[in-house]
Amino acid sequence: MNHFFILGTIFFTVYGQLILKWRISRYGELPDSLSDRIQFLFRLLLDGYILSGFIAAFIASLFWMAAMTKFQLSYAYPFMSLAFVLVMFLSAFFFNEPVTLAKTLGLTLIVAGIIIGSQGVTSDKTDTPSSSLSAKD
Repeated sequence: MNHFFILGTIFFTVYGQLILKWRISRYGELPDSLSDRIQFLFRLLLDGYILSGFIAAFIASLFWMAAMTKFQLSYAYPFMSLAFVLVMFLSAFFFNEPVTLAKTLGLTLIVAGIIIGSQGVTSDKTDTPSSSLSAKD
């Protein structure tokens, strides 16, 4: 059940990225002049789907806070590499972005590095040694 918090973080992070890409691409390029840029950004902020992407990021943060009460950061954070994988393949599916050999190899190296780097890390939050940092600081 505790891994649900990590999966929730990944789901809402990926949702937010895909929604932002989808909606922002419908508005075109960022204008050159400062006043046009400000108007452009305000138009984006008023788009309900874009707002849902920001809300998803906030919800992902709530899930992540819950995950941090259950797991060591060094255990939980490598799962976030799944967001890279999902975004790459879902952006290919939804936006026809190319999945090249170079992207696939790079993504494979990132995921492999994270898996290797997280070896020997336990998932149990109680294994965390006492720290001089506390919530009171």
